[in-house]
Amino acid sequence: METYLRVLMNAQGATTTEITRRLWKVGFVPVQGNYDFVYDWEGTPDPEELIELTDEVGRVLAGCRVLFEMETIGRSDSTVSDDPAA
Repeated sequence: METYLRVLMNAQGATTTEITRRLWKVGFVPVQGNYDFVYDWEGTPDPEELIELTDEVGRVLAGCRVLFEMETIGRSDSTVSDDPAA
């Protein structure tokens, strides 16, 4: 699974370089396209791990004057099933 991160910048906030450096420390890498960064889980995270990552992103971006949005999806498709047989 992968977690994608979109960052909304503020001209009076931290620089793009500073934000990128902070997110690299958490494990995000820059990407091109609809999102700005991606985090590769190298497996399937449990809900607690997803919450912890979101908290960590909030901590590292605190004071940068940015907004962020995260989305976690599987690599092969973006659908999630509650059916264990699926």
